[in-house]
Amino acid sequence: MALVELHDVCKSFKKGEEVITPLDHVDLEVAEGAFVSLMGPSGTGKSTLLNLVSGIDRPDSGRIVVNGTEVTSLSRGKVADWRAANLGYIFQTHNLIPVLTAYENVELPTLLLKMSASERRKRVELALDVVGLRDRAEHYPRQLSGGQEQRVGIARAIVAHPQIVVADEPTGSLDSETSEQVLELLQRLNSELNITMLMVTHDHEAASIATRQLVLDRGHFHEQAGEAV
Repeated sequence: MALVELHDVCKSFKKGEEVITPLDHVDLEVAEGAFVSLMGPSGTGKSTLLNLVSGIDRPDSGRIVVNGTEVTSLSRGKVADWRAANLGYIFQTHNLIPVLTAYENVELPTLLLKMSASERRKRVELALDVVGLRDRAEHYPRQLSGGQEQRVGIARAIVAHPQIVVADEPTGSLDSETSEQVLELLQRLNSELNITMLMVTHDHEAASIATRQLVLDRGHFHEQAGEAV
């Protein structure tokens, strides 16, 4: 079953007098439970794709459907509610709020959802348990290592029990040992919790952990392994 579908999607930008087209009438299906890595030269639109799938940005034309919901047809307000309930986003630079504790940073997405305080607490504690940081719940970002900050970011991405997590260079700012730990965690979330993963990376080793590897170049996807796009 396809969890993510792109149908004839186009996206262009103007850079001075030049028109750049990172996505040029592309079709793509991502199966439920898949772990897909996306590579390609800088500036080819990999992060743009994540923003389109998550509803942060909109295509010039075409349709994007995630688990039966046509994201491209939702209003700005409704797409924000949909994203909070269905999708987690992992950033390269953590994007933690420095004046909030690890617990409070993870809790943020749940504040957009209708749930009791006890359910919210249960989900935050579970997310921190999953990433191994329950004992750091009351620490502020400045009191955490880079790897711990990224794990808080991952906990925040999964706290709402999303069907899909998109990760934009999740190991880009980490050393090799910490990167390996983060990738192992993402693999475990995919295999044990069946969370569909769509990860952008420049790192061939990071990409190799995915069950499906794509390259985005000149507006089109190229399959590195598995079935054709």
